[in-house]
Amino acid sequence: MMSEQTRLLMVDDDTELCELIGDYLENEGFLVEFAHNADDAQHKLQRAERYQLMILDVMMPGRSGMDLLQEIRPRLQLPVIMLTGRGEDIDRILGLEMGADDYLSKPCNPRELVARIKAILRRAGPKEHQTLFPDQPVSEAGIQLDPGIREVRIAQQTLELTGTEFNVLAYLMNNAGTVISKEQLTELVLHRKLTAYDRAIDVHVSRVRQKLGKLLPNSDVIKTVRGVGYQFVRGA
Repeated sequence: MMSEQTRLLMVDDDTELCELIGDYLENEGFLVEFAHNADDAQHKLQRAERYQLMILDVMMPGRSGMDLLQEIRPRLQLPVIMLTGRGEDIDRILGLEMGADDYLSKPCNPRELVARIKAILRRAGPKEHQTLFPDQPVSEAGIQLDPGIREVRIAQQTLELTGTEFNVLAYLMNNAGTVISKEQLTELVLHRKLTAYDRAIDVHVSRVRQKLGKLLPNSDVIKTVRGVGYQFVRGA
């Protein structure tokens, strides 16, 4: 059971699905609020600190879930799970590229949704990182990363990362010089097994690279080891 203070925002135009999923989540100890379109969600997110996570449907009338995510992500680091139509791989990849933390196909299994929510909340929590990497700050290749305040700085500039992106970078930096497999990174950071055609961890790594590249334009610090995984390069 989650803390009664854990409040979720579910954004979906399917009111029947919201009711069904909402009942299940509330039985699991969550508090759930609903928005049935992007405008309603934007209004509720004016008090973003009220929520610990958002469940966001891709396909909605008017502005889509993709539109909403693109609008809010520059200013909000609220964890997001996107709900996509079964087989809509392009939506999943786009959602992750825009900053979603994870995705599920609709119709989703409520138990799987709860598992994903709990995994994201655990890795976003103040103590979760201690099971992934040490508590002490680490500095590599001009990047200063402080797990205690979950901050990354480069040349006195703060690098804005989602919770998942921070954990990806922190784990790679704390294992600099070591090749980390996609399977290992998926299990440690996303708290699930890597499955066939699952590109979630690849997209998260790509997002970290893109953001690092804006402040470190001449340094490729994360190396892809083809067929294996990723490596943070010492002294890159």
